[in-house]
Amino acid sequence: MPDYLTSRGGARALPITPLAPDGLAPWLKSQTASVRKWIAATGFAAEPGTHALVPNGRGEFTRVVAGIDDGKPDGFFDWGGLAARLPIPAGRRGIYRIDADLEPATASRAALAWAVGTYRFDHYKSGQSGDKGKSRTTGRRDFATLVWPKGADRAAVERTAEAIFLARDLINTPTSDMGPGDLAEAAERLARRHKARCRVIAGDELLKKGYPAIHAVGRAAAARGPRAPRLIDLTWGRTSHPKITLVGKGVCFDTGGLGLKPSGSMKLMKKDMGGAAHVLGLAHMIMDAGLPVRLRVLIPAVENSVAGDAMRPLDVITSRKGITIEIGHTDAEGRVILSDALAEADRENPDLLLDFATLTGAARVALGTEVPCLFSNDDALAEDLLAHAKDQRDPLWRLPLWPGYRQMIDGKTADITNAAESGFAGAITAALFLQEFVSPETPWAHLDIMAWNTTSRPGRPEGGEAMGIRALFAAIEERVSRRKQGED
Repeated sequence: MPDYLTSRGGARALPITPLAPDGLAPWLKSQTASVRKWIAATGFAAEPGTHALVPNGRGEFTRVVAGIDDGKPDGFFDWGGLAARLPIPAGRRGIYRIDADLEPATASRAALAWAVGTYRFDHYKSGQSGDKGKSRTTGRRDFATLVWPKGADRAAVERTAEAIFLARDLINTPTSDMGPGDLAEAAERLARRHKARCRVIAGDELLKKGYPAIHAVGRAAAARGPRAPRLIDLTWGRTSHPKITLVGKGVCFDTGGLGLKPSGSMKLMKKDMGGAAHVLGLAHMIMDAGLPVRLRVLIPAVENSVAGDAMRPLDVITSRKGITIEIGHTDAEGRVILSDALAEADRENPDLLLDFATLTGAARVALGTEVPCLFSNDDALAEDLLAHAKDQRDPLWRLPLWPGYRQMIDGKTADITNAAESGFAGAITAALFLQEFVSPETPWAHLDIMAWNTTSRPGRPEGGEAMGIRALFAAIEERVSRRKQGED
């Protein structure tokens, strides 16, 4: 069960009345004159993210009124802010309940926001203890506790919160403890939990098994050992079920290679394996829900380092698919390693192929840090994902795989280049590069994500973040449900 959600204490729990700004006046009409005066004195106007404590005549507060605007796309996250801001009085142990009739979907969103609002990553703080990279400690009451809202889908909330925590933990862990080998260990732990199979191809075995692009990017970090490049391959489910394949970019640190990044740009590059963290989080949701799919997760895991055998500008790499890649820039390595993984994924003709990658700064220029770019070769798939993104309040925005820009990635001495010389349409040309390794018949979507909160907001602390996995899980769940109904 997520931290700070409980099934007990309902009778002693302090009520929270959620109010939108236009709901405050009607609510005040039903209150006593003393409550109305108190609310006026506090200046509470039910603005989203605010709250007021309502006391009794003895100076004890007996109710919370909170500004919650669930009609806004991200308004439900205000519940997560309350988890951190509400007091924890000793007598009632900081337990609260929602005093309102919520629709089941609204109740689930409130519970999820409360759960993820209690996230912290403090393993490396003095005085904390726990396993490497774990974020939550025990024996502390840092947040208020919420009684499970009536109608909330507890199983869905729990698996979603766990997936978000997993992705955040992996992204937040410094590369000293989250190199390619550590990322493989995380996948293996997840596989053991769900009785899945996890196979890892590492070091020079990548060349023997036909993954030269992954090897070329990662070889400068190490030839063998925990820093060596590798392909993580997790499979789960019956082979007779629809094939769902997830591919995640696993660049555990990106120096830029010989095209070295400036220090300011390199600072957050521990998050460059955010795509891998996302597919592991999404895989957990799929396996925990027991969806009738044959799931495969492919993660090319590397460090893009500087050494004598690092790939050089204008080197030519032959990919797994046989397409030759001219290295236009050594700091455009993510698409290079994804080429081998996508080619392997496409080889099985999956019913659905999805990839996550912290791929381009151009995507952040286009849409900012909070909205992932969605690309797809299948209009029906894209529309389905966007509809679920809206329903789940988990934003995505589609950009085009504009064929007129395909010539921008033509290579001069090879089939294609990993970095167009033009500075325009960088997110699109990167997606067009990936499309070269996916058959037109394969329903495919690519998410170019930030995987990081640049500031702290209610329910979303600064640091690693899961983006789009709620929307994609809902889409996958509905797809397999429709298929099952059709079979029945």
